[in-house]
Amino acid sequence: MERVTRMVCDRPVVLFSRSSCCMCHTIKSLFADFGVNPTVYELDEIPRGREVEQALLRLGCNPAVPAVFIGGELAGGANEIMSLHLRRALQPMLKRAGALWV
Repeated sequence: MERVTRMVCDRPVVLFSRSSCCMCHTIKSLFADFGVNPTVYELDEIPRGREVEQALLRLGCNPAVPAVFIGGELAGGANEIMSLHLRRALQPMLKRAGALWV
């Protein structure tokens, strides 16, 4: 879990993903529509990606991807991010984290 903490601490938005995951693609598209450029870690393409995936599961991400961290804090998976968006709470979070300027 310490590895995950190091990966997310210095970035406004971090997305843990798999290159073949359709829900991960949906979240990436949502952020792109907002003009947010998240740091994306494709767990099936990075070294020790399986270890990171296990750490995400221990943090409560189930499924492990997509896992979104905003401002260094776990915001959740696809369901949580879409729920935040529908409640109009996602953009303010992104602004507070410094990921969105408008």
